[in-house]
Amino acid sequence: MQTLASFIILLSLLSLIMNIQAQVTYRYHFCTNSTTFTRNSTFQENLDVLLSSLSSNSTHLSGFYNTSAGQVSDNVYGLFLCRGDLSTDVCKDCVTLATQAIIQRCPTQREAIIFYDECLLRYSNQFIFSRMAQEPVLYLLNSQNITDQERFNEIVDTTMDDTALQAANASAGKKFAIKKVNITQSQSLYTLAQCTPDISVSVCGQCLQLAISRLPGCCSGKQGGRVLFPSCNIRYEIYEFYNATALPPPPPPPAVTRPQGKVDFALSFVSVNYDEYSDMFLYSHRKKRLGFGEVYKGIMSNGQAIAVKRLSKNSFQGAEEFKNEVLLVAKLQHRNLVRLLGFCLEGEEKILVYEFVPNKSLDYFLFDPEKRRQLNWPRRYKIIEEIARGILYLHEDSRLRIIHHDLKASNILLNEDMHPKISDFGMAKIFGVDQTLGNTSRIVGPYGYMSPEYAMHGQFSVKSDVFSFGVLLLEIICGKKNSSFYQTDGGEDLVSHIWKHWRNETPFEVVDSVLRDSYSRNEVLRCIQIGLLCVQEDPSDRPTMAKIVLLFSSYSVTLPIPQQPAFFLHSKSGQIMPGNGLDSEQSTNKSVSWSVDEGSITEVYPR
Repeated sequence: MQTLASFIILLSLLSLIMNIQAQVTYRYHFCTNSTTFTRNSTFQENLDVLLSSLSSNSTHLSGFYNTSAGQVSDNVYGLFLCRGDLSTDVCKDCVTLATQAIIQRCPTQREAIIFYDECLLRYSNQFIFSRMAQEPVLYLLNSQNITDQERFNEIVDTTMDDTALQAANASAGKKFAIKKVNITQSQSLYTLAQCTPDISVSVCGQCLQLAISRLPGCCSGKQGGRVLFPSCNIRYEIYEFYNATALPPPPPPPAVTRPQGKVDFALSFVSVNYDEYSDMFLYSHRKKRLGFGEVYKGIMSNGQAIAVKRLSKNSFQGAEEFKNEVLLVAKLQHRNLVRLLGFCLEGEEKILVYEFVPNKSLDYFLFDPEKRRQLNWPRRYKIIEEIARGILYLHEDSRLRIIHHDLKASNILLNEDMHPKISDFGMAKIFGVDQTLGNTSRIVGPYGYMSPEYAMHGQFSVKSDVFSFGVLLLEIICGKKNSSFYQTDGGEDLVSHIWKHWRNETPFEVVDSVLRDSYSRNEVLRCIQIGLLCVQEDPSDRPTMAKIVLLFSSYSVTLPIPQQPAFFLHSKSGQIMPGNGLDSEQSTNKSVSWSVDEGSITEVYPR
C-alpha cells in the first residue's frame, strides 16, 4: 500500500509539472561557465535556499522579488520578474518551473539566467540588485515580413519610445506598460516594455532605450520582435499577445497650457521672442520624423526659413544639462555642418532651430531610381570629400571633440548648390552620452552603419564614425542602401558584396549603373579602397578622418591593403551571425547576439 501511495503521489507531481509546462513557454537560458561550484558544497546549499525562497515568494503582488542567501564568498543573489499583465497564479507556476529548470540546465554554474514568455529568473554570486544588466541579451523575432517596412519600422520606433517612457514612470510597484496603436483600419500594433522594479526611473529609461536601439538589427520589417536583457525587456507584435484587461487604464495626459509672455531662445548670439515662435508654427508643416523627434519647416516673422526639430520627450536628461550642451554645440561652425541657430526650452518642450537646407537629404536623391541621375560622379566625389572634412572638424578641429554616432545618408543634407551639410552632429551629446567615455548604455544610430564594437558592446570612439563613413561612402558609389541590399541579393549586405568583388578583382561591377562610363576609374577605385579600409573589423586598423582627408587630397600617398571587413550576414532563416562565423554557442563571450526564428516555434497567430 505504501508503494502504491508513493506512486500516486509521484503521478500527481508529474501531472502538476506537466500542467505548469503547458501554461508557460520556455525560450532560452544562459550559463556562465567561467565560475563553477562543486556539488554538495556550501554554495549549492545556499543556492537551494535561495531558489526555495524565490519559489515561496512567487505570489508577490508586484510580480518581482529579490533575495540573497549565505555569506561572504559563498553568498548567492537571486531574483525573478513576471510579466506585468499576468495573474499571480501564472507567475507562481512560471517561477516554480524556472527554479527547477535552471538547476537542470546550469547544474554547477555560479551565475545563470532563464527566460520564459511569462517570467525570467536569475541568480549570481555577484551583487545584482538595483543595477542595470545588459548582458546576456536574447533576441526573438517573428520571421514573417511586413509589406511596408519603412513605415512599419517608424511606427514601431515611435510606439516603443512611448511605451518605454510610460513603463519607466509607472507606479504601483511595477515598471511595466503596454500600448496599442492602429496601423491600418484592419491591423494594429501591440507593444510592451518592462523593467525590474529595483532600478531607478532614469536607469530603466536607459535600459529600455538601449533595447529599442537593438530592434533594427534583429527585427527590422518583421511582424514581431523582442529584445530581452536581465534588467528590462521590450516586445512588439501585430496580434494582442498580452492580457490588456488585467491592467488599470493609463492616467489621462496632463493638460497642456500655452505659456504667457515672452520665452527667449537661449542663445549666445540670437534672441527670439515667443510671439515670433508662435508665428513660426502658424506657417510650418511637418517635414519628417528622425530618431529623436519631429522636424518641421518653419517661417520666422521676418521671412527667414528655418528647420525646427521638436525633440522627443523620452529624454531623461535635465534641463540645465540640455541647455549647457546646446550652447556648446551652437558654437560649432563649418561649411559642411548644418548650423544650429538656437533652441527653446519651456517645461517639457525642447526645440532646436537649424538653418534651413532646401535640397532635402542625400538619401532623397541617392536611393531614388530617377533622382540619383542628378548625382553624376564629379558631384558624388565632391560630396564624399566634403563629408569627410565635416567629420574631421567634429573629431579634431572644433573646440569640442564630438563623435557623431548617427552618420547615414538621411543625415547628410544638401544645400542649393548640392554641397553636403552634416546634421544631427550634436544629438548624441545633447542626449546625455558622455563623449569622453569609451562605452555607453544608449546605442543610437541605424543598424548597418554602426560599427560592430558599438552595436554589440556600446564601445565607441572616433573610429566608430569612421566605420559609418565607410558604409556611407560605399553607398554613394553603388547608389544602393546598405539596409535593403541584402534583401534582394541572397542574404548579402552591401559591404560583403563589395568585398567579394574587391577580392575577385572586379570592383567596377559594384558602381551605380546610372554612372555608366562617365566616372574616373582611378577615383572610384581609390574610393572603394578607402571605404573598405574604413569598415575593417579592428578599429585600430581603420584610418583616422585626418588620414582619410589626406588620401583624398594627395594621390602620392600609398593606400594600405584592406583586410576583411566587419559585417553581419543575414541568413535566410532570420538568424543574425557575427562576421567571424561563430555562432553564440561556440563563442565564449556572453554578450554575443543570439536570434531565434520564431517561425520554427509553435505559437498561435490569428488569421
